[in-house]
Amino acid sequence: MDLFNNTPNPNILPFDGEVNYYGKILNRENAQHYFDQLLHNIQWDNDKAIIFGKLIITKRKVAWYGDKPYDYTYSKTTKFALPWTKELLELKEIIENKTGETFNSCLLNLYHSGEEGMAWHSDGEKKLKKNGAIASLSFGAERKFAFKHKVTKQTVSLHLEKGSLLLMKGKTQTNWLHRLPPTKKVKSPRINLTFRTIESIF
Repeated sequence: MDLFNNTPNPNILPFDGEVNYYGKILNRENAQHYFDQLLHNIQWDNDKAIIFGKLIITKRKVAWYGDKPYDYTYSKTTKFALPWTKELLELKEIIENKTGETFNSCLLNLYHSGEEGMAWHSDGEKKLKKNGAIASLSFGAERKFAFKHKVTKQTVSLHLEKGSLLLMKGKTQTNWLHRLPPTKKVKSPRINLTFRTIESIF
């Protein structure tokens, strides 16, 4: 333990990456306001993936917004970014001021209950800025979030509070996987915003 480390948001990874957890950056009232606005005003669509040549449609819903209609491909399907909403621009400004990073796009996820989650993966799509920061903002149900080192298999987990901010940067995506494990204990929905930087201009 470094007794001289006074960083307010220390790195939660032991090595090979950098993840800073800021905790709640929005109070309960503001977090609930944004949750309601995002739930009703975002153009949600069921996520799609092509696995072993078969189209899979998930219960989890997603949306993709950005400065321009960037194309973004993952799980062998492509999305085109929609124009920012008022609320997304407000939240983008808040997290840019908080982190000192800048972002030009946002991938949103809607989990209807704890039974919907995300398997181990890393965000290594080619059009993402290499070693760029990804800011994850959570609303609604509080969920466990986990990291696993790709070589050592060491894991780190934390509890994401409503209105909280998590920042992943540096070599995190190269060396670590992350997931949102499903749980039957959570019955209410969660909305997650992941602000990103796309480098290739369409």
